[in-house]
Amino acid sequence: QVQLVESGGGLVQPGGSLRLSCTASGITFSMYTMGWYRQAPGKQRELVAVITSGGTINYAGSVNGRFTISRDNAKNTVYLQGSSLKPEATAVYYCNARHRSINSLDYWGQGTQVTVSS
Repeated sequence: QVQLVESGGGLVQPGGSLRLSCTASGITFSMYTMGWYRQAPGKQRELVAVITSGGTINYAGSVNGRFTISRDNAKNTVYLQGSSLKPEATAVYYCNARHRSINSLDYWGQGTQVTVSS
């Protein structure tokens, strides 16, 4: 059974930072592209960042350098570090795992709420 478990969300003051973690089980982690997406109230889910099995990284243009994605294959974990956060970053953040060559192997975590507010 595949599980993606996110952690690290919560309340952050504007200008503050946080680190989200997503630990996977039930998959061969090193063979998956890992991604972070977010969904703000009333909006569609959108990409934040992805990191491939080979370590190639792509960020959405909207994150403006405020997020850094990384992965630790030994720990089956992907991270999202956010800094200088603005209220617009408030959203539920979701972890995604997609097999590098089998698109149907595509899994989501349950999401973690991030609220940027004073």
